[in-house]
Amino acid sequence: MKKVSEFGICPFATTQKVLTGKWGLVIIYQLSTGTKRFNELQRLIPGITQTMLTRHLRQLEEDRIISRTVYAEVPPRVEYSLTEMGKKFRSVLDAVEAWGLEYIETLA
Repeated sequence: MKKVSEFGICPFATTQKVLTGKWGLVIIYQLSTGTKRFNELQRLIPGITQTMLTRHLRQLEEDRIISRTVYAEVPPRVEYSLTEMGKKFRSVLDAVEAWGLEYIETLA
């Protein structure tokens, strides 16, 4: 688990560190629509490799944005979902999406 000192005190820098990488926002968005399994996430995110998805899921779990639940079944079942802190990010995603759509319109 990361300590506060690793993030610093600037809220913008903290958010940027949590969302580092190309896929963080997309993964959080997909999980904001509900719990998903690994292969489902990979299908929903075109272009992401298995390695990159694994890396980002681990990082988001370490940052306590997502949770990973392993079920004692054969074959094993693992599900990913947003934590309470991750769910609070939904309004930010909505704002980013709205801004992105508006920006795309200005480019047309």
